[in-house]
Amino acid sequence: MAVLRTTILAALLLACEFPTIAQQPILSPRDSVQMRLNGKRIFIDYGRPSMRGRVIMGGLVPYTRWWRTGANEATSFKTDADLFIGDSVVPKGEYTLYTFPSAKQWKLVVNRQTGQWGTIYTPELDLVRVGMYTRKLRKAVEKFTIRLEKTGKTTGILHLIWEKTDVWVPFRLAPNDVTKAQR
Repeated sequence: MAVLRTTILAALLLACEFPTIAQQPILSPRDSVQMRLNGKRIFIDYGRPSMRGRVIMGGLVPYTRWWRTGANEATSFKTDADLFIGDSVVPKGEYTLYTFPSAKQWKLVVNRQTGQWGTIYTPELDLVRVGMYTRKLRKAVEKFTIRLEKTGKTTGILHLIWEKTDVWVPFRLAPNDVTKAQR
């Protein structure tokens, strides 16, 4: 009888613990951003880590090696149009974004491998590597943020913002989609 009572008590305690576990916030929730250029969708899905008192640039986000550009699952990038990112052509399709951070200039990597965990990076599948511009912010941004800024009917800027850093690169529709936009 004592064994049965102990088993029931243990089961009740465990059952009471499940709602507490379920209510824990996700430390790096998924987020997404999208925009349309000339009716063509550009979509990015990424994990959104927080600073939580940590040193980010040169610390959690290491200089001199690649970074998953977010948290958890790899950052996915989908475009319905052929794009120029910087001066490099990215055909319409689905990709993964990585970066090579540095104190002075970052590189954005558009990689053909998709659906993997963020710590899996295969450089042989890089489609392009593009230099990015860096801007220091006066005020720290707690959560990593990817922003797509529309600058014209066929142009935009991709921003990666975290801590006191904003790195960005311009992009535009490739000529075949620009011609359609002008009609």
